Amino acid sequence: MFSKACEYGIKATIFIALKSYQGIRVSLKDIAGEINSPEAFTAKILQKLAKNNIINSTKGAAGGFDIEKNKIAEIQLAKIVDAIDGDSIYNGCGLGLSICDELHPCPVHDKFKAVRDELKKMLESTNLEELALGIKSGTSYLKI
Repeated sequence: MFSKACEYGIKATIFIALKSYQGIRVSLKDIAGEINSPEAFTAKILQKLAKNNIINSTKGAAGGFDIEKNKIAEIQLAKIVDAIDGDSIYNGCGLGLSICDELHPCPVHDKFKAVRDELKKMLESTNLEELALGIKSGTSYLKI
């Protein structure tokens, strides 16, 4: 459903949030290792997240990535998805047809539209703090 870049971006942001709660700034290498992503690809994803003010990027010997603790609860999953994939997840045909809309619906148009609408609600109502605390408490997992 999400692009590979978006999957990595969500995982990276959750990992950075977890470390930020501990007051730890994390390196590109640590993030790429934790989310099992190539470093160069991860760097491009983190660049998008920083450009969209989701994460902070600090250069230098003590540099790395972090998120202000008070900002973690304000970051909706939708913002992360939008920073990496744009709004393409809410548009487009479920069957990949180039023309699919209300006037020319594909066979799954109406059902797929309902699924997309629910997905949008979930992404807009889920914040980064929820996800990070779920991992911290052990009710969910980022890496197995």
